[in-house]
Amino acid sequence: QVQLVESGGGLVQAGGALNLTCVDSGRTLSEAKVGWFRQAPGKQREFVAVISGRGALTLYADSVKGRFTISRDNAKGAVYLQMSSLNPEDTAAYYCAADINDPWSQVHLESAYDVWGQGTQVTVAS
Repeated sequence: QVQLVESGGGLVQAGGALNLTCVDSGRTLSEAKVGWFRQAPGKQREFVAVISGRGALTLYADSVKGRFTISRDNAKGAVYLQMSSLNPEDTAAYYCAADINDPWSQVHLESAYDVWGQGTQVTVAS
């Protein structure tokens, strides 16, 4: 059973960087599509980035393109989100989500994922 745990969140100054990690305690992420989403206070959860099961495909939201990088290490059962040039608008709870069936379709939608982590908070101070 896939159980996702995010880590790496924290407080950072504007312009800084953070690296988030999503791991599966059951070590079954190796063939799953994994996405990152975020939810700011009072706003709907939004898509950030996604990577296919073997890492060949990635997609980013326009708001993070060029600043965030998603990657994975299937041997470790981990997916990473490297975030740089952070600004206060990036402040949110960040969630990873997985779809073990891994179809590359509508990957920016929450409905494309069937397992979610509990989230990790990222706060960017101005």
